[in-house]
Amino acid sequence: MITHLLFDHDGVLVDTENWYFEATREALARLDVTMTFDHYKQHLVDGASSWVSAEKKGATRAEIDAARAWRDDRYQYYLQHEDIDIPGVAEVLGELNQCFPMAVVTTSRRRDFELIHRERSLLDDMAFVLCREDYERAKPHPEPYEAGLRRFGIGPDRAIVIEDSIRGLAAAEAAGIRTIKVKNEFVIHQQAAADYTIHSLKQLPDLLSRINKELGSESGSESNLHL
Repeated sequence: MITHLLFDHDGVLVDTENWYFEATREALARLDVTMTFDHYKQHLVDGASSWVSAEKKGATRAEIDAARAWRDDRYQYYLQHEDIDIPGVAEVLGELNQCFPMAVVTTSRRRDFELIHRERSLLDDMAFVLCREDYERAKPHPEPYEAGLRRFGIGPDRAIVIEDSIRGLAAAEAAGIRTIKVKNEFVIHQQAAADYTIHSLKQLPDLLSRINKELGSESGSESNLHL
């Protein structure tokens, strides 16, 4: 039986990923490096640094650090000035909160996360949030989701992870947790395996109901075998 939900953040609860790419692209352009969307998408899959090209062009560590800081500030500008809401998310979380304890496990830095939610109420339904500063090793390592399980005090069989990226899904799988992949255009190129797939978070309540019915049926069958 699924009793607890662990949500990724960017791309699942808010539409921020394109703006992080744009800020990174602009920052690299300041170092005379052209970052295409295809290059960036590949980096999301293989975990490569977007700044390697700048190093190869002779940029110093100080110049790269300055460009990163500029990117971070630019990203925060976008978070404050662009529409990053995903229609229907607040309503879905409000519905699910009636049945499931929920939490967010994200690779976002806390300062970005808090800025995003300064004037939003999505976190009202969350038991806790784990940001990048709350664990040592990032996704695809299982540590972020293992930390979430510990906070809830449950085993992996009681939870399900809602993710959109190959690295996040790999982290959940490595932690032994079932996964639901939410499709979005930004990571549609990623061929990431998941136990279940939905096109919109609006489909999540019905899917969870179906999953728990299936698990309950399987549990009943197993019990009958031992009668």
